[in-house]
This record gives sequence, structure tokens and C-alpha cells, in this order.
Amino acid sequence: MERTFLAIKPDGVQRKLISEIIGRFETKGFTLVGLKFMNVSRELAEQHYGVHKERPFFGSLVEFITSGPVVAMVWEGDGVIAAARKVIGATNPLTAEPGTIRGDLGANIGRNLIHGSDAPETAQSEIALWFKEEELVNWQPTILSWIYE
Repeated sequence: MERTFLAIKPDGVQRKLISEIIGRFETKGFTLVGLKFMNVSRELAEQHYGVHKERPFFGSLVEFITSGPVVAMVWEGDGVIAAARKVIGATNPLTAEPGTIRGDLGANIGRNLIHGSDAPETAQSEIALWFKEEELVNWQPTILSWIYE
């Protein structure tokens, strides 16, 4: 099974959307294998957004993700990376499709509620950055036979 990294950003936490967002992934049939409610250090934020280090918005990304608690998660499922991106919606909530997290709940590109890995390599590196291996739970929900063939 494929794994992806997702994080509910400080705006999603402050707006009390944690259960709404987690529920969308549970309803989709994905399995939660890692969960942390945490404050993000500047060091972790800079590592996470390192690919944007030379861009003018790097500083504001780091400031925002460290401005309040986040919910860091690892989800597992068949095609979970691509499917999670569809559930999340376009980066800009104003252009995100209705029915997506950002399309239904977001209002501003700078406050777009959630981060999701965009590729298998990114997911692998983000999971390793945010979670130790022993913090992930390997388990098989009994409902999987009703989701996958």
C-alpha cells in the first residue's frame, strides 16, 4: 500500500476543521497510520519547504506553518497520493472544485488549510522528515476487504 504525508495547517486547526478534514480521508477509505498534534520548529519548517528556499515567498511559508499548531498525518491506501490531492483540491481555494477540502472550506491561497505530498518521492521524504519509523502504526482495518478487491 502507498503512503502519503498530509498536514492540517495552523488555519485549519484554528478554524476547528480537524475532524472535518480527517473525516474526508476516513470516508474515502484510507487508513491513518501516523498522527501528531504539534508545533512546528523553524528548523523543521525550513527543511519541509526547502525546495522553495530561493523563492520570495519562502519566509512567509515558514512564518505561517510555525504560527500555530498543526496536525501531521500519514495515510495509507491504494493510490493515496493522487487521490488525496483530489480530495484536497487546487492550491488556490478560489479555483478549487466544490466537494474538495479547499473548494468547500478555503477562502484564500495564503490560508489553504492543508498540505499534501505531490509525488511518491516527496511523500517518502516528508514522512521521514516528520515521523520516526516507530511512530507509524502498521495495521489492517477489517473494513479493507470492503474497499479493495
